[in-house]
Amino acid sequence: MSIDPRNFLDKAGIIAQPNPFFPLIPGRTYVYRNGAETVRTTITNQTKQILGVTVIVVNDVSTVNGLPTEDTEDWFAQDTQGNVWYFGEISRQFENGELVGIYGSWKAGVDGALPGIVMKATPQVGDVYRQEFALGEAEDMGAVLNRNGSATTPKASCNATCLVTKDFSPLEPDAIENKYFAPGVGLILTVDMTTNAREELIDIEGP
Repeated sequence: MSIDPRNFLDKAGIIAQPNPFFPLIPGRTYVYRNGAETVRTTITNQTKQILGVTVIVVNDVSTVNGLPTEDTEDWFAQDTQGNVWYFGEISRQFENGELVGIYGSWKAGVDGALPGIVMKATPQVGDVYRQEFALGEAEDMGAVLNRNGSATTPKASCNATCLVTKDFSPLEPDAIENKYFAPGVGLILTVDMTTNAREELIDIEGP
């Protein structure tokens, strides 16, 4: 795979032309809840260079009963067609406040790792795509299930307008999640297809 930095937007371009299902709006924080777990996803104003592409840094912090369980820095970029690419992450896992691992961390261009597409510009039912590829470490994939899904969460809902995708990985064949993306908002609901646990959007902070 050859990555041409000229095919990607800078931060100003992304802000002006956000992907409707995955808007990268710096300063915005999405807050999700799944039982005792709370996840805060913040699109920061920070950027970095990976393979010559300017990526936006997104910070995910998961807590259970107030204690951190995971702190992840994700790197995304949007190309001129509107596809949102995933260039890697640093994922830190915690137990009782202590760092216990960095499982799943990877960076495009390092040890053969390749960027993937986390959201297509014009997703169509039946599309299957790699979201990330670091052999044996990060091999998440996505598939488009429905463009007319419905879902309701405390902060947002969609009635036959949600994009519904399936996330899966050959590294964890039993771990399948369906995700609901509301146009103009982004991810509002994740459903674990094994346990039926729901991670729901409960708040949006910032612009």
